Amino acid sequence: MIYENSEAWFASPHKRVVFFAMSGLGKTHMSSMLRATGQWYHYSIDYRIGTRYLNEAIDDNLKRLAMHEPYLRELLLSDSVRIKANLSFDNLSPVSGYLGQPGNETLGGLPISEYRRRQEQFRIAEMAALMDTAAFLEKSQNLYNYPNFVCDTGGSIVEWADPENPDDPILKSLSEQALLVWIKGSDAHTDELIRRFDTSPKPMAYRPEFLTDCWEDFIKENGIEEDRVNPYDFIRYSYKRSMVSRQPRYAKMAQWGVTVDAGVMGAAKSADDFAAIIGAALDEKALNT
Repeated sequence: MIYENSEAWFASPHKRVVFFAMSGLGKTHMSSMLRATGQWYHYSIDYRIGTRYLNEAIDDNLKRLAMHEPYLRELLLSDSVRIKANLSFDNLSPVSGYLGQPGNETLGGLPISEYRRRQEQFRIAEMAALMDTAAFLEKSQNLYNYPNFVCDTGGSIVEWADPENPDDPILKSLSEQALLVWIKGSDAHTDELIRRFDTSPKPMAYRPEFLTDCWEDFIKENGIEEDRVNPYDFIRYSYKRSMVSRQPRYAKMAQWGVTVDAGVMGAAKSADDFAAIIGAALDEKALNT
């Protein structure tokens, strides 16, 4: 780790952290709070994906949908309107909307083949955005003169990184540049995330083999054809399974950095509170290794 203990952390003029956790545990909230101080550069992986790697695919899909409406079709063909996704750090809906969910098209689903194609697009895009972290860290200091840097990763980083491989390109690159921080949720947090997802399900990204297992098991358990799958029932099903699958993978990733309880992180009200929390996590790590 680039900081051995709290002494090294507090003494460093440049604090660099990478957050990882399940979506909904405060990564973006904490990153935004740090950004608001004017002393932290905020690099959002999902924002980078949407504005750099999937921007054309997202915009083309919006145009494809608009072409089904005769009036919009006429305006598009005459170059009278422009259709473009409007992304921000706080609104990444166009990215999740593009990913979609597989199942019955009349219920808003995608054919499973198209869903798998978009999942693969996202995997490539997210890995590229993660590997761009070093370049943005350098830019944040040498171009924009920010003393500190925070990288806000997506929940699916755990799908592509292999924490048991000491030469994993993603984790090796990130850990050489910054301190990896796992925001760990409790069982109560997990229950609340599932409840939220049941109320308002959102598209997710999964390893191909995990997706195949979920898709085949869901069809078998419900005795239905692929094109009759309710897309929202399926993503609720796959989300719950992912919570079980991802937790031990996150724990192994945490060996590359430090762990902070989501409740503790959520209680931070300032950058100084955050710095103290990280310092304590570093000393706890040093004590136990």
